[in-house]
Amino acid sequence: MAREIEVKSILNKKKKRDSWFLDEYTLNPYEGCSFNCLYCYIRGSKYGENMEEKVTIKKNALPLLDKQLAFRVKKKQYGIIALASAVDPYMHVDDAVALTRDCLKIILKHRFPVLIITKSTGILRDLNILREIDREAILPDDLKPKLSNGVIVSFSFSTLDEAISKKLEPGAPSPKVRLETMRQCKEQGFLVGVNCIPTLPFLSDSEEKIEEMIVTAKEYGADYILIGGLTLFGDGQADSKTLYYKFLERLDPQWVAAYRKLYLGFPYPPHHYIESLNEKARRLCAKHVIRNRILKD
Repeated sequence: MAREIEVKSILNKKKKRDSWFLDEYTLNPYEGCSFNCLYCYIRGSKYGENMEEKVTIKKNALPLLDKQLAFRVKKKQYGIIALASAVDPYMHVDDAVALTRDCLKIILKHRFPVLIITKSTGILRDLNILREIDREAILPDDLKPKLSNGVIVSFSFSTLDEAISKKLEPGAPSPKVRLETMRQCKEQGFLVGVNCIPTLPFLSDSEEKIEEMIVTAKEYGADYILIGGLTLFGDGQADSKTLYYKFLERLDPQWVAAYRKLYLGFPYPPHHYIESLNEKARRLCAKHVIRNRILKD
């Protein structure tokens, strides 16, 4: 059973709007995550190697959120709330405690727009509340010309390969299930898309793999697809770099040397690699007539 803690703040205000995701606030009702994705950037923090065992419920999240959003309303500081930025808001524990649903009720009360980032089917439980948020949310004035939805739903993928996904994202629904869930969200009228973040060097970053991801995303109703690189942090036993390299060793030892040559000891792939990845994304999205950004032109 997940433990509970009290926190001093639940809503984080960013210094500026995120250029990719458009959010100005982040909200994480939980710590830790039962999806246990090996590449997760929070690996190596206090959550440890098995993040499922470290799942924590922020038990005073609701009164804090109500208070903090009321303060922002008084200042007329409406902006998109990303739920969640560090852990999946619909991890397994939420099936039982429904804290994400209760947070959405408060967000609806104060009429803030939301960005849901998830791998889970759990979002289907909350479609009724999300429909109300979609209608009632107050968008920042400068976003209104290019954004008509109060709800954006982004489904996260690293690959469409079911076997690789099962090893890398052991607690998460399969890519096929995520795609089907995205289709259902699209049928509700939401703005939906794919976060192909991280794209995996040599495993899901080829021209053919990226094109497959784009074509598949569009087939299942995506309005946009975001494609980004893989970061690998730390050398500790619980860090993402260590765990990911163990995964590569099990998959095929040749990839370990290829990754070491690409990353050269840094947590990020080099600039030329990212530029090449971005170029593929722009070109292939244009070819298949799908945005590689959330906003319309």
